Amino acid sequence: MRPYEELIVPIPDYPKPGIVFQDLTPAFADGAAFAAMVDDLAAHFAGAGITKVVGAEARGFIVGAAVALRLGAGFVPCRKPGKLP
Repeated sequence: MRPYEELIVPIPDYPKPGIVFQDLTPAFADGAAFAAMVDDLAAHFAGAGITKVVGAEARGFIVGAAVALRLGAGFVPCRKPGKLP
């Protein structure tokens, strides 16, 4: 098990019945766990010539920016329609 996996908290029936939301914030709060999470994600794309990482709000901003940094790529945040850039 990776160090971040034990920190991810499942929240059943959120935001609606039948969905299990995975709360990543405890893993973000642990420096070693967050680094391992980012390293694992970035490893999937290393050497692929990625120049931009797109992250959907809100957790995608946190994870996407960190992965982009690891890959030496730019980061593009995506927002819901009608939100400020």
